[in-house]
Amino acid sequence: MRHALTLASRGPARGSHASVGCVLLDDAGRTVAEGWHRGAGTPHAEVDAMSKLPAGGARGLTAVVTLEPCNHWGRTGPCAEALIEAGIGRVVFAVEDPGAHSGGGKERLRAAGIPVDEGVLAAEVAEWMRRWLIAASLQRPFVTLKWASSLDGRAAAADGTSQWITGTAARQHVHEQRADHDAILVGTGTVLADDPTLTARGDGGELLPLQPLPVVVGERPVPIDARLRQHPRGLVETGTRDLRAVLSDLFARDVRTVFVEGGPTVAGELIRNDLVDDYLVYLAPTLIGGPRLALGDLGVDTIDGQRHLSVTSVTPLGDDLAILARTQSGSSR
Repeated sequence: MRHALTLASRGPARGSHASVGCVLLDDAGRTVAEGWHRGAGTPHAEVDAMSKLPAGGARGLTAVVTLEPCNHWGRTGPCAEALIEAGIGRVVFAVEDPGAHSGGGKERLRAAGIPVDEGVLAAEVAEWMRRWLIAASLQRPFVTLKWASSLDGRAAAADGTSQWITGTAARQHVHEQRADHDAILVGTGTVLADDPTLTARGDGGELLPLQPLPVVVGERPVPIDARLRQHPRGLVETGTRDLRAVLSDLFARDVRTVFVEGGPTVAGELIRNDLVDDYLVYLAPTLIGGPRLALGDLGVDTIDGQRHLSVTSVTPLGDDLAILARTQSGSSR
C-alpha cells in the first residue's frame, strides 16, 4: 500500500480527480503490474495497471489501491466493473470514496463475489488525500485561508499600507501556495485597494506553469483597467457575497482547492460559517499596533466561544514564520 501511495503521488496535485495508485500482486505477493491516475480523462489507476498485462493476465490477482475503486460512469468507466470483468481475485484499499456518485465500489465488488479488504494504512493515506477527501465529502472546495500579520495581529498600518510586513522568503512561499491550489479568492475590497495580479510567480518574477483561477467575491464589478483582468486564467466575478454559493459554484467548475487571500471581512465571514479547512498564517517579528487587525469579527463574544485550532507545522522563512493550522475536527461543516 505504501508503494501504491508513492505511485499516487505521481499524479496531478490539482484538479477534480483524486490521485490514486494501484499495485497488482500474484499469489506469492510479487508485483505483477502497477499504475496511477494521470488526470481527468485518463485511465484510473486500476485500469492503468491492468493495461500493462496481456489479455486475461489480471485473472486471480490482488489489486492494492489507495482509494476504493469507483462505481460510476464519468469520463471513464467504473473501476469496480473493470476489475470484475478482468477476473481480479481480491481487492485491498485504504480509504472509502466519499463521493455520492462515485462511491459504493466495494459493495459492487462483493456482490460479484470478490473479497474486499479495506482500511489498510487508512490514516496515512487519508492524511495524504486530505484535501480531496474533504472536498468530495462536503461537495465544496477545500479552503485554505491565508493572512500575514505582525506579532500583535495587525495586517496593515493605520493608514492602510501593508507592503511589506513579511520578507521575501515568506512572499515567495505564498506564490508557491497559489500554484498549489486550483483557485485564489479575494473580495472586491482587496481588488480596489491593492489592484493585485493574483498570479503565481517564481523568484525572478516569471509566471509559474500552474496558475490559480482568480475569483472575486462581491457585488461590485472589478474595474475595467484592473491588473486582475490580465490574469492568464481569466477571471470569475461572483456578483454575490454568499460564500457558500460561491464555493458550490466553484465545485461545479471542478475546483477542489481554494486559496483565500481576502481581507479581514472575507476571512471573518468564512470562519464564522465554518468554511475554512486550513489556516496559513505568516507571522513577522514586528509590531504595528492600531486598528488594522488581520481578522474581522468572528462572532466570539465570550472566551468559551473561541475557535480552537491544531497547529500542524511551523516553518521558518527568513525572519518570519509560516504557521499551518487546521480545525481540530480535521474538517469543516
